[in-house]
Amino acid sequence: MKKGIAILGSTGSIGTQTLEVIRENKHRFEVEVLTANSNVDLLVKQAREFLPNAVVIREEAYYQQLRESLSSLDIKVFAGEEALNQVVEFEGIDIVVTAMVGYSGLKPTVSAVKAGKDIALANKETLVVAGKMIIDLARKHGVRILPVDSEHSAVFQCLAGEGFNKIEKIILTASGGPFRNYKPEDLKNVSPAQALDHPNWNMGPKITIDSSSMMNKGFESIEAKWLFNIEPDQIEVLIHPQSIIHSMVQFEDGSIKAQLGIPDMKLPILYALTFPERIKTTFPRLDFAKNPDLKFEPVNNNLFPNLGLAFRAMNEGGNIPCALNAANEVVVKAFLEKKIAFDKMPYLIEKAISNTPFLPGPVIGDLEETDKETREIVWSFING
Repeated sequence: MKKGIAILGSTGSIGTQTLEVIRENKHRFEVEVLTANSNVDLLVKQAREFLPNAVVIREEAYYQQLRESLSSLDIKVFAGEEALNQVVEFEGIDIVVTAMVGYSGLKPTVSAVKAGKDIALANKETLVVAGKMIIDLARKHGVRILPVDSEHSAVFQCLAGEGFNKIEKIILTASGGPFRNYKPEDLKNVSPAQALDHPNWNMGPKITIDSSSMMNKGFESIEAKWLFNIEPDQIEVLIHPQSIIHSMVQFEDGSIKAQLGIPDMKLPILYALTFPERIKTTFPRLDFAKNPDLKFEPVNNNLFPNLGLAFRAMNEGGNIPCALNAANEVVVKAFLEKKIAFDKMPYLIEKAISNTPFLPGPVIGDLEETDKETREIVWSFING
């Protein structure tokens, strides 16, 4: 039987690549739901090709255009945040690909888990903001959280077949982004265009900026804590400019397993959708003769203070990672709009989490309030 797939954020980078994977494997997958924030034109194009059961546009202003564009097809059309939370419960869905960017992915993921749907997790912010809540819910409802991020997919693949063998540490690799060889004082003059010019990966603007500031790796470290039930001191981040080794696991006997491949998100997407099976693909293969040098270096914490801020938030726990995420979303937006310099982002994030009242066991309402208040605080710093 075909697996029914819902893609939250189908018009973004991960969403469009997921549809590429499905397009090449139509005998295995059926698209049940597609959602987008505001890119109505691309959503219409995707819906006409894949004929899902339902589509959702988050920005309600585009609802009429979406409905009229699909009026000749037997596709349910919805709009708004509440619709996102509801469509993931549809009976025909087996896996929900959470490819929405940022905090907005949290509530639909909670709804999908409660409905017993497996999650192909590409929205790392969900576990950054509410890791304990999501993992506890997944256990309660018997749901699998299947990582889509290349780093976490690599760790997941390395752990396959290891049973109860203990992890000594996880090594998350990072390309270092476009500013790996910069000096800290050089960062104040970089432009959004420079920060968006990633050397290895083709991603959306928000994730690309997070990669250039190393906040992406900080978020991935928090995500790894929850996915693999490890402590912060069991996580190491290592610069690997070639992005060939996607991550590694070191076991307590000292052995290290690594997962390698070319920088292409379609492979971890496919692995999440087909797990535990591997299927034949036409994806390009890694040629070691063309990649003879694999280099590694430690992270320069003076150049990338965001990584330290993420580990600080992870160690403090409670609602502090939620504040970290909210502050980061605001400063990335402000930087892209040229309202602040690149090197001011970690400064503002640190001020935000230092001004966040600590809540040790936040529930969803607490996280919503923390997210809202932190955004207001950071914008007041920027505009004041």
